[in-house]
Amino acid sequence: MDYQLQLPTGKKRLLLHSCCAPCAGDLMQRLVDSDITFVIYFYNPNIHPQKEYLLRKDENKRFADQHNIPMIDADYDVKNWFDRTKGFELTPERGQRCTHCFDMRFEHTAAYAAKHGYDLISSSLGISRWKNMDQINACGLRAAEPYEALDYWTINWRKGGGVKRMSMISHQQKFYQQQYCGCVYSLRDTNNRRRRNGFPRVEIGKDYYGEKSCD
Repeated sequence: MDYQLQLPTGKKRLLLHSCCAPCAGDLMQRLVDSDITFVIYFYNPNIHPQKEYLLRKDENKRFADQHNIPMIDADYDVKNWFDRTKGFELTPERGQRCTHCFDMRFEHTAAYAAKHGYDLISSSLGISRWKNMDQINACGLRAAEPYEALDYWTINWRKGGGVKRMSMISHQQKFYQQQYCGCVYSLRDTNNRRRRNGFPRVEIGKDYYGEKSCD
């Protein structure tokens, strides 16, 4: 196996924040194949609307259950997310709104990890080529910093063919294929871009990997 993983020296308990099954699938498979015990933490109150949120969460749980991976279903505290991102409604993807969004999700993950005896956290967010890995890692490190025994794992999940395997697993599993990042503002911007280019609006729950409509 050419993608064998090892936890950072001295670390024993990993809590992996997951944003969705397509992004987390390869990470979860690699960790399982490397005999690393871990738990999934699903905390994504940014995802809008709730129908989209439930689709992404249920797909993640389906894959976790296949591998007997425990998955913690955290609170969908939407109001808190809107409060944290207030004033940044018009900022572009990868901008300050995303930083506040990552901060919120990682702070929640880190607090849970510290309270329940985990010494390492990481996230599937960094595997997406549409995300800024430096931005994500900075948020993760900042969230873990207040807790003496906790670190954020800045592993580059994209290396060694991670993106290719992510796509392969998504097609094998026929995961739901989301058409926008997740929040109401990314949905707005995606629909505006589609309209300008003559494409229909996003239809939630329509496209799945491996089906002709989205391949």
